[in-house]
Amino acid sequence: HLHDGQRFGDHHMSGAVGVDQSGHKHVLGIEPGATENAAAVKRLFTRLRDNGLNTEQKYLFVIDGSKAQRAGIHEVFGGEQPIQRCRKHKERNVFSELPDEQKPNAQCLLRAAWKSPTAEEGEKRIEQLARFLERDHEQAARNLREGVKDMFTLQRLNVPPSLWKCLATTNLIESPQSGVRKRTLKITRWRDQAMAERWAASAWLATEKHFHRLDGHRDLWALA
Repeated sequence: HLHDGQRFGDHHMSGAVGVDQSGHKHVLGIEPGATENAAAVKRLFTRLRDNGLNTEQKYLFVIDGSKAQRAGIHEVFGGEQPIQRCRKHKERNVFSELPDEQKPNAQCLLRAAWKSPTAEEGEKRIEQLARFLERDHEQAARNLREGVKDMFTLQRLNVPPSLWKCLATTNLIESPQSGVRKRTLKITRWRDQAMAERWAASAWLATEKHFHRLDGHRDLWALA
């Protein structure tokens, strides 16, 4: 799971959290820079590889949607890796272009699409919603259609629905960030990047001790 991470003063940190076959979560690494920054993403992945992560193996990458993330995955891990885009990020992008009175209906339709048993049905429902929206909200429809194939990777891989809650969004890495925030909240002056890295790493390692196992971990064998 990859996410834009957090700001520590003027310093941005990206991070990666992995899940093993038994459902335990691990902080794989952090790297200065945002996930929109292609160089920072490549550094993060290269560091994971140098630290022993096997780049010949297939993984399911769950990303927040930046083009730099996808490019970095292709460059370091190869172009055959399955990628699931975060559905919550997609919802936020679409709803930001809609008036408040349209949001509840769009949310119901969108969440029904996410639950489709097959990728084909899900993509069809997304297209129906996009056609409805584009009459009055062209940008929302455009946001909805962007990267739609990656929204249904879980269905395409026949991943059991019990795992969708954790693997369809980047919540798995976003949730522990509150623990990281809590541990760094009182610092008001970040002297330099090295200080931000040290504190971010320490806070993540302390937070990692409180990680719970992945919901639906008993069905991870199906993904493996």
